[in-house]
Amino acid sequence: MGSLATAEICDSSIPLIANGDVRVLSPIFKIYGQSRAFSGPIATVKVFEDNVLVRELLETKGEGRVLVVDGGGSMRCALVGGNLCQLALNMGWAGIVVNGVIRDVDEINGCDIGVRALASHPQKSNKKGLGEKHAPVHIGGTVIHDGEWLYADTDGILISKTELSV
Repeated sequence: MGSLATAEICDSSIPLIANGDVRVLSPIFKIYGQSRAFSGPIATVKVFEDNVLVRELLETKGEGRVLVVDGGGSMRCALVGGNLCQLALNMGWAGIVVNGVIRDVDEINGCDIGVRALASHPQKSNKKGLGEKHAPVHIGGTVIHDGEWLYADTDGILISKTELSV
């Protein structure tokens, strides 16, 4: 992420926020992973209590992208754990945002990647392969499209229709 702080983006992007080109996600996410600030183009996946498609995407080259997982806000089973976090790091993903829960928090916190999730839960997910890759998702009060940009730091998460510069 470098020097693009979300607060600075908000201060300098008032017209973009007003017209919806930059959106601020509701402050519902907890911070995990060693990378406290991260950004990149977004890849989306929509699942419910099933992480097969999450793994499939993380097995592809990340190339600095951020995986945004719409897990429907379910708090019943984890969609990302330590193994998937390490896979994401190895494959070059910048971060993962989960509208749902994660597990293996100590492993994830030891991983040099940015992760945001609603909470942690020890139970693993189903493995049926149900869901949809690269579809628009609705998280934190906004619709997020594949290919948009995500900027995250300790102040919050922003979604932008395009890559931003200082």
